[in-house]
This record gives sequence, structure tokens and C-alpha cells, in this order.
Amino acid sequence: MKSVPTDGGRPVVETDLREPDQRPGVRPLTGRQRKARAVRNGGEPTLEFTERVPYDTYVHASTLHTLQQPLSDDPGEMSFLVVSQIMELYFGLTCHELRQAQRELRADRVWEALAPLRRAALHLEGLNAAWRSLRWMTPADFNRFRNLLGEGSGFQSAMYRRLEFLLGLRDPALIRPFRRQEQVHADLTAALAAPSVWDDVVALLARHGHDVPADLLARDVTEEHQPHAAVEAAWVGVYSDAGPDNHLRSLGEALAAVAEEFGDWRWNHLKAVQRTMGAKVGSGGSAGLAWLQRSTARVVFPELWSARTAM
Repeated sequence: MKSVPTDGGRPVVETDLREPDQRPGVRPLTGRQRKARAVRNGGEPTLEFTERVPYDTYVHASTLHTLQQPLSDDPGEMSFLVVSQIMELYFGLTCHELRQAQRELRADRVWEALAPLRRAALHLEGLNAAWRSLRWMTPADFNRFRNLLGEGSGFQSAMYRRLEFLLGLRDPALIRPFRRQEQVHADLTAALAAPSVWDDVVALLARHGHDVPADLLARDVTEEHQPHAAVEAAWVGVYSDAGPDNHLRSLGEALAAVAEEFGDWRWNHLKAVQRTMGAKVGSGGSAGLAWLQRSTARVVFPELWSARTAM
């Protein structure tokens, strides 16, 4: 490791890739160093590196592109597999943002919680866009490789389950499929036992003077939150103040954007299943379309929506 001056004159740590005892990583550069490199290159990109190219070191693209292992020779299966993997990444990214928002909410930093919530909504928008890549798929297309998937089903996505738990959709039975994967099961059990984003929001409303019953604040968070008149009344009160300094109102809108995009994803999932499978039974043992329809009826952040009737 060595220190190099930044543009502001303060030293920063730079990893020297020539040291064999250091884990390979992206070599930091200051703005001054980038300008000097551009001058040496005559404005052209750098073409020679002594190690693995920095982009691949950071993104691990060469690893990512080895993770697609289709089970058939059907060219359409690659679309199905890649889109599924993209969705997994978006699930994880959205969870990352929601956990950051929770940390801010628990510290009463409402304004700071808005940025990760808004990013989460945009990530969910990207997640929804991924469905467009599968709109070509008819039942005949899916049937060419569906049997090879066996009992594999998106229902078994552990990261999607964590996303649902964070959003307040909770069913302890849904972690049972992961009992043979000890770490995954432990992570899901911990996620189920921790407050959801909505639990943290309700606690925040109470700390800001809204009349939230103590028993609601002390409830068992492993069980799904049930709509409560006091929480609805709190949101009616929040929205009655349209002033620019009402950060709780901004919080409500950021949460609504997350809930809308997540709802759109569930609806798009239902439509994709309807398009490619009709009402056939699901690969994972469910009733397929009928099961998804029941699941989609569960509302995320319920009082945020019911309060609008009373506003």
C-alpha cells in the first residue's frame, strides 16, 4: 500500500498491484492522475495493462458470463435464464437500499431515508423492464425446455423472499424450502424476525407524536402487519400538512413509489405466467396462476393507501 496526493493535497491509500501479498483490486486514481494519463495516451484509451483489466477486476464480468448454464439446446432458454439472473440481482440491490433506508429511519433521519427509498423504486422499475425481454415467449416456446427445469421455480428465490419480508409480506412457512441450505435458512429466519420497513415507519410515526397504540409497536414482527385505523389516521394527519418542510409527507410518497413498482412487478409476473403457461399448475407444486393471483392481492404498506380515502 502507498499514499498518493489527491487533488486537495490530502493523502489517499492506493493499492499497488505489483505487491504479491496484496489482493488484486482496482487501482485508485486521482483526477490529476487521470488527466496525466490522458495526456500520455494522446486522448486515446489505455490499451496495455500488466494485470487483469480493471473493469473485469471490479465488475467480475468474466465470472458473470460463466454463470449461464442452460439445460437444453433451445436458443430461447438463454433469455429465460439470463432474465431470471438479472432479476435476482435486482432483488438483492433493492434489499440493499431498503436496509439502508431502515438504518436512517431508526436514527430519525427521515430526509436521509428518502434517497435509498427513491433508488429502490428506480431499481424496481428496472426489474419491471426485465419482463419485456420475455414477451416473445409463448407456451410452445416455454414447453421446449420447461420439463428440464424439474421442480425449479421462482417461488424458491431466497432473495425475493427477503425482499417480501422487508416490505412487510410475511409467512413463516415460506422459509421451509430452505431448511437444507443452512446459511440461507438462517439468513431468512433472521430477516423474518427483524422489523420490516413498514414496522420501522410505524415506529417513526409514533416517535413524531402520532397516536400509535403501544401494543401495535410491541407486536410480533414475524407475523404480517394487519391494517390499523391508528396508522391510517396518522397518515391522514401527515398529508394534511403540504408544507415544504414536512419530510414525513415526502417519506409517504417515496414509500408509495416503492409499493407501486413492487405491485407492478407482481402484476407483470402474473401476466408473464398467463402468457407462457395459462392456468397450468406451477413447476414448484403450486396452482400456478391461481396461487399468484391470491399472492398479488396482499397489499404492501396498506394504511398508506387506505388513508387516501379519508384525505
